[in-house]
Amino acid sequence: MLFAATLGAELAVQALQYAPSSELLWFVNLRIFGIFQRSHALLSGIVGIDGFQLFGVALPLFLLACLGLAANARPAFTIATHLSAGYAGFLLFAWQSGVPTTAQASLGPFAVPTGAGLYVMATILGACLLSFAITHLLYFQAVGKEIGALRRWLRPRRTAAATEA
Repeated sequence: MLFAATLGAELAVQALQYAPSSELLWFVNLRIFGIFQRSHALLSGIVGIDGFQLFGVALPLFLLACLGLAANARPAFTIATHLSAGYAGFLLFAWQSGVPTTAQASLGPFAVPTGAGLYVMATILGACLLSFAITHLLYFQAVGKEIGALRRWLRPRRTAAATEA
């Protein structure tokens, strides 16, 4: 999901370069993928490569997750899941840091995007957190199976030692 959203944001930027007078492309670029605009502004101060969010972050995470699934390698998939959740957290941070700081009465410390930006952000965060939770549950299940196998392996040895004594 994160890769698809990042790819969509990059494609919207590229399309806007070819048709800068398109109102639809401006809407898509600023309202739907506005979260990526703010994160690009933060990242461009650190890494000056065009398309870094797609080619330097989202694509490697996607390829690592695909490798983990194809090779049935849990560590690769888990690393991709954790880094994706971290990148989603960075997107949320970028959204917050891009908000103008004005003094106003507010009950919450976060400025929440509205409209399509809210749906994109909620979908990205929800998918990453769901993947994060499922990965942890699968690991807990695997650890439980390993502990059960260890108990079964140790049980005959204890009874044999008890009968010899």
